Amino acid sequence: MIEKDVERVCDLISSRRQVGGRTIVAIAGPPASGKSTLARLVVRSLNTQQDSAVPHATLVPMDGYHLDNRQLEARGSLARKGAPETFDAVGFCTAIKGLRSAEHEVFHPKFDRQLDMSIANAIAVHPETPIVVVEGNYLLMDDDPWRSLADVFTVSVFVSPTLEELVSRLQQRWIKHGFDPETALDRTTTNDLPNAELVIGNSRKADLTLNQNYTELGTHHVF
Repeated sequence: MIEKDVERVCDLISSRRQVGGRTIVAIAGPPASGKSTLARLVVRSLNTQQDSAVPHATLVPMDGYHLDNRQLEARGSLARKGAPETFDAVGFCTAIKGLRSAEHEVFHPKFDRQLDMSIANAIAVHPETPIVVVEGNYLLMDDDPWRSLADVFTVSVFVSPTLEELVSRLQQRWIKHGFDPETALDRTTTNDLPNAELVIGNSRKADLTLNQNYTELGTHHVF
């Protein structure tokens, strides 16, 4: 099922390619929707289709712009990590707008889930790479500063399973992190679920909306 969605997204990107410029693609959705998996597979497919030393597509996840845990602790926001205010939203939006220019190689941070922190300059975007896929929860949010990206994305995709499916996935994510089922459900309902509802209820309409559950991903992580 996800293979068909990867093909649909790649076909849409192909039909919207910017001639003489960089194509920037948004893949958005609530936490645990499967957007990260979809984005990763789309980039892999786009690169498989090309025979070049320069990547045809590069993935830039929004998660690299998480505020550091020490900053969140100082703000009393560590328990809300993942909410809009726990990101460097202005810095992220500025960096994504900068991707429209392909004159120089640029670098972006990457979030390491094992370390629970962002690694600076871990993602390189080659100046000759024509497609950049950006992935994250709030890319299509109709609030500042996120809405300033509306004219940046050539293609937008929104992935949104049912809330029931999201709750199940989010709880399982916390259980895999070592929490008991009750604590996992509490973390899901007090933080993750409100973020998911915000994304679903306050995102602009995408060019393509996918409601697949990607159940065949089995034990793979979906974010």
